[in-house]
Amino acid sequence: MVSGAIYLALPLTAGFFFVAPLIAVGFYEISRRLGAGEAVSGWDFLLAWRRNGAQIALLGLLLMLAHLVWVRVATLLFALFFAGANPSLERLFDAVVFSPVSISFLLTGSIVGLVLGAIVFSISVISIPMLIDRDVSVIIAVATSLKAVRVNGPAMALWAALIVAFTAFGLATFYLGLIVVLPLLGHASWHAYKDVVETVNASGSSQA
Repeated sequence: MVSGAIYLALPLTAGFFFVAPLIAVGFYEISRRLGAGEAVSGWDFLLAWRRNGAQIALLGLLLMLAHLVWVRVATLLFALFFAGANPSLERLFDAVVFSPVSISFLLTGSIVGLVLGAIVFSISVISIPMLIDRDVSVIIAVATSLKAVRVNGPAMALWAALIVAFTAFGLATFYLGLIVVLPLLGHASWHAYKDVVETVNASGSSQA
């Protein structure tokens, strides 16, 4: 990161939430193997994407685009509220939190981030583990994920909040906490996926 754009540290760090589901692919595969009683190795973790590589890559591209949109929007908001200022790393916190426009800037940024985060969560919370679990297309996986969020709104909102809280803890500890948080969330997300998909399938059967 160039020194003249140190303010990008904030949106880039927050943008971790947009691409984190991709990092969990290996943990989903480990959980799938454990549930199926299969042997587990480090290669299974590293090569998990090969189970449905093309479709996972397409979804990964979509998530990366969401991350880039977030960074561009955050850059635009910073420029609008702070008139193109480039505070140093030491003054970044004071500039963002204690300036006359801080409240408006943080509120606007939080709302935009919440909307983008909700979209990314809705399309990825079920779709990525489903692409590991089944030989389906990214379209089917995303459609199932959107339906799961719609059918289980309150529960999924709580799950999203827990993911944000645990991941934020990991980031706040200079990423060290992620060593524990990511495997924990990956394993829990896999079991949540299995339970939610059963609920969605049951809902679809009852409406048929």
